Amino acid sequence: MIRCLHLADLHLGWSPDDRDFPSDKVRIRRQERDSVFETAVNWAIDPENGIDFVIIAGDLFETHTPDPALVEYVLSLLRRLEGAGIRTITVPGNHDEITYHNSVYREYGSERTWPGILVRNPMPDLVCNFDVKGVSVFIYSLAYTGGLTKVSRLTDFPRQDEPGLHIGIFHGSLDWDGVSDRSLPLESQRLASAGYDYVALGHIHKYREMRVGRGLAVYPGLIESKGFSDLGCGCMTIAGFEPEDDFQGSSGSRASLESVNIPVREHVVLDVDISTKESHEEIVSECKMRAQPDAMARIALRGVPSFDVESARLRASLQEHFFWVELEDESSFFESGDIARFAEEPTIRGYFVRKLLDRLEDSTSERAKEVLRLALRKGLAAFEGR
Repeated sequence: MIRCLHLADLHLGWSPDDRDFPSDKVRIRRQERDSVFETAVNWAIDPENGIDFVIIAGDLFETHTPDPALVEYVLSLLRRLEGAGIRTITVPGNHDEITYHNSVYREYGSERTWPGILVRNPMPDLVCNFDVKGVSVFIYSLAYTGGLTKVSRLTDFPRQDEPGLHIGIFHGSLDWDGVSDRSLPLESQRLASAGYDYVALGHIHKYREMRVGRGLAVYPGLIESKGFSDLGCGCMTIAGFEPEDDFQGSSGSRASLESVNIPVREHVVLDVDISTKESHEEIVSECKMRAQPDAMARIALRGVPSFDVESARLRASLQEHFFWVELEDESSFFESGDIARFAEEPTIRGYFVRKLLDRLEDSTSERAKEVLRLALRKGLAAFEGR
């Protein structure tokens, strides 16, 4: 079996943009994300894993002008792959676009400098052909280049009429009709007509696999998170190709997919209903009971509190109990002045408030009053559509 490690969207050089958080933890997160590529390279060069070649399908870097020290680090890892006899194909993406004169791929992209194969052609073409275990491997790709890549002409994808393994590599959106998506539009019907055995994709950060003609099209996904709005999958994708009729004629190949987990920092979301909490300290106490010191935590505050929650103070109180804390305040606080004003309204809300206030005035039980106050706050939140 021929085995390929398919990577994409590593976004090396990304770090959290959070001025309120300790700089040492921002630095740790950046180092953790950047080390994912080294983990992948170490795994690939281990002979027991049997990797024959590596594909990087775009957005290796977060930006087209990454820090020079990071670039040297990446180049050293690429040299290790080449030194181990593992052919590596790198395709520029939309974050690290080759278009700009100062793009990393123009600064370091000569054949003598960039280890392996760097795709530079702006339109689909055969970029390389090499042998693996006696089988010819044909690689087709493009590097989106502003002004040179003619999106309207992406109707015919090339494929040599020769026996072997035929793989397309593209960083773009497959069958995506969104007008705001800054990426290369790809049509599965066009790719299917090319007859590729495998289409290695990048740009979409969630794992996805689709049948395209005779082969598979796969997004391996983002490995390590870029925050709670862009969670990583925590695994690498390996594509295996077992010859059928020795890759002769139209029978093609049977592609199989394997997922390999790699360690990434855990992200947790804690929902905390603060409706019955009487103070800042009670909220902190519940969060501490559910604390995970090594986790990235998003704490979602829900409900209708009886006091105004100070988010900055709460976050500061919780920082030492998690590696990272983000607060999402979805609670609905109503001051006594708001409630009095609502009671004067000639509306259903005003009627509701007056009825609850009358019941509170008539109640003699502290427990009943507590329930009525909570019912009043929750009812008002419902009127607000929350």
